[in-house]
Amino acid sequence: MNLEQAVLEKLRTLSPDKQQEVLDFAEFLQQKNPHKRPLKSVKGLCADLKVDITEEDIAQARKEMWGNFPREMI
Repeated sequence: MNLEQAVLEKLRTLSPDKQQEVLDFAEFLQQKNPHKRPLKSVKGLCADLKVDITEEDIAQARKEMWGNFPREMI
C-alpha cells in the first residue's frame, strides 16, 4: 500500500466534518509551500517562433526608444 492509499483509507473512516478538516489542512499546506515552476527564459519562450534577434537589433531598438529621452532629467 502506498502513502496515497493509506491516507485515503484513513480518510474514509472519518466523519464528513473531520474529512472537511483534513481537506482544509491539506489546502493550508499547499498554500504554505506552493510548487513553483521554474521560469522559462525569453529565449526558450521564443524558440519555436524562429526569430533571430541579434545584439545589433537590440542596440538599434534601444537607440530608437531612448534617443529622444531628455538628458536634463538625469
